Amino acid sequence: MSTLVEVVADKVSDYGVRLAYGDPVVIDGVSIVPVAIAYVGFGAGSGNASGKGEGKAGGNALWRAIAETEEKPTAKGDADMSGDGNASGEGGGGGGGAIPIGAYVKSGDTAVFQPNVIALAAVAVPLVIAAGWALRGIIKVLR
Repeated sequence: MSTLVEVVADKVSDYGVRLAYGDPVVIDGVSIVPVAIAYVGFGAGSGNASGKGEGKAGGNALWRAIAETEEKPTAKGDADMSGDGNASGEGGGGGGGAIPIGAYVKSGDTAVFQPNVIALAAVAVPLVIAAGWALRGIIKVLR
C-alpha cells in the first residue's frame, strides 16, 4: 500500500513545464503560447501506533507518560485514553499559484516574447520597495 506522500508526489510529478507554459492557441494564423511563473507546494503527514490497555493512547510515549502519572484527565472533552490502543492518521494539503508574465507569439518563422506589463509591474513594485528599504538601511549604517 502506498503512503500519502507517494500518492501526492505521483500526482504533482508531471507539473513542471505544464504549469509554466500553457497550451498553444492559434488566432488568425498567429500561434500564442502563454507563459507564467508557477509555484506549487504541499505537505503531508502519516502516522500509525499500537498498544493495548488503559491509558496507552496508541502507544504514544507522551500519552503513556501522562497516563502513568496520578493525574487523570478531568476537563470536559478530554480524550478517553482507554481501549485497544490502535491509532492511525493521515493528512495533507497543498496549494500553488501562477502569475502570467507574458506569451510567446509566433508569426511566420519568428517567435517573439511579449511581456504582460501589468503583471510584471505588480511583481516588480514590491521588489523595488523592498530593495529601497534595504538600501536605506545600508546607507544609515554606513553614515
